[in-house]
Amino acid sequence: MTSQPRGDMRGIEAVDNEWLRVLTHRSDDDGSRDIAARRFAERGITPNQVRAVLADCGDALYAAAASGKAGWAEPFGGPLAVALLSAEVSMFAAHVNSRASGIRSAAVAELLDEYSAVTVAGELGVARQKVYEIARAGLRPPYIEQVPWRTP
Repeated sequence: MTSQPRGDMRGIEAVDNEWLRVLTHRSDDDGSRDIAARRFAERGITPNQVRAVLADCGDALYAAAASGKAGWAEPFGGPLAVALLSAEVSMFAAHVNSRASGIRSAAVAELLDEYSAVTVAGELGVARQKVYEIARAGLRPPYIEQVPWRTP
């Protein structure tokens, strides 16, 4: 490693804005975006590589791994790069899942304004108690506004 954790950001300053655009699904408040960008940059992984993996949601990584061919990870930078890139796909998927849960919560809350919990539960195929739990969670941004494959 060429830099100290939480220390200098050598090698990232020039691409900082690019990393911000690629890692929008990561929270800026807790520093995880900077930590991830630093980790990728230290291992020679570029913003474009991360963007490509997120754009196909890991399809190319999966196809290569599933092929079972020797050296399948090399086109992506080797096994460490693949582990980091696939973890980022997982992080992205968790963010999108959280966003979808928030949307569902907002919709269920609106349904409860017009219909009984029993009716809503029947339509959703969940228990009445679960309806209240879903509605209570709420929509809690910040979330990405568009998935990478729709962002210009």
